[in-house]
Amino acid sequence: MTTGALARLIRQSGQSGQSGQAGQAGQATGAEPAQRCDLCAAPAGEEHRHLLDTGGAELLCACRACALLFVPDAAGRGNLRLVPERRVRLGPVATDLLGVPVGMAFFVPRADGTVLAHYPSPAGATRWEVEPGRWRDTAGRHPALGTLEPEVEALLVNTARGASHHWIVPVDDCFRLVAVVRREWRGLSGGTRIWPAVERFFTELTPRS
Repeated sequence: MTTGALARLIRQSGQSGQSGQAGQAGQATGAEPAQRCDLCAAPAGEEHRHLLDTGGAELLCACRACALLFVPDAAGRGNLRLVPERRVRLGPVATDLLGVPVGMAFFVPRADGTVLAHYPSPAGATRWEVEPGRWRDTAGRHPALGTLEPEVEALLVNTARGASHHWIVPVDDCFRLVAVVRREWRGLSGGTRIWPAVERFFTELTPRS
């Protein structure tokens, strides 16, 4: 994830968490710039699609016209992949089989068949490669994992502090979670704001086909 992509998502996640007064102040001063398409510079709108540059693991904002160029079987080629929109809530996934040392992580399959595990931290997303046999065993128990689209979809899990969230999500949701953690983390242990913000993030996820 590049600094530019993360900075945009920190700004966007901060907008949803503003109080009414703070939001009005931002509107009055015009401090928050309008989102623009990273391909053609046209206004992208509040609700817009993202492209993943698989070469640099960077998210790019895309206006509707540019996004249409990258739908399956359309003109999009090369390193740019349109991030899907679907979200599927799963039953509990046995992530203990994957050797995950933390309760909150996301898992992204790659085109070469490997799977990268990431966990959000105040420094960004720490990652490591999942042992292939462990992923195969887990996917065998949870067939929905076999439907993940490489690079652009992820298994997102939060079992920290008694939570039980297991989702198939587009990778831009994972980037947003990383941005939330970076924005809210305080001190060495995270402070008092981080876990309410994380729970709010997962509560606001909604299934989407």
